[in-house]
Amino acid sequence: MTTRIIETEYQRRQFIRFVESHKLPMTAKVDAIGKRSARQNRLNRQWMLDIARDLDGWEVEYARGYCKLHFGIPILRAEDDAFCHEYDAIVRPLAYEHKLKLMMVPFDFGVTRRMTTKQQTAYLDAVHRHFSEQGVALTDPGDLLAPEGTDPLEIGRAA
Repeated sequence: MTTRIIETEYQRRQFIRFVESHKLPMTAKVDAIGKRSARQNRLNRQWMLDIARDLDGWEVEYARGYCKLHFGIPILRAEDDAFCHEYDAIVRPLAYEHKLKLMMVPFDFGVTRRMTTKQQTAYLDAVHRHFSEQGVALTDPGDLLAPEGTDPLEIGRAA
């Protein structure tokens, strides 16, 4: 099965041509995904730096793997039956240490890159809740989530 992420009108037209080129009968599935945003990515990366800075013995990559395993995987398992089935069959039986290593480089198991903006928001909320309770000083998302090309200080002055 072919999967395509379509973000532009050109890509949509190309996809329509692709579908038209196939003989009938066929099956097709189209999902609205709302991929995670660049601002969410920046915030996630900054928080991994914050966690590594504030927690003794934690490296950025360890924080990233930990968050993917503890917060990202449960979100994907709850919302994607196919992912849940495959994850449970292949990864879930592994020892905790092996699962954690799979989340980190060089394996870099795809978790947050699969998420929609809604799922990424739930993920960031879970990371914030967990690490704030441990006393980690996470960067205020206001600066990193301000609209592209906007000075966050100007937003504050306008209020």
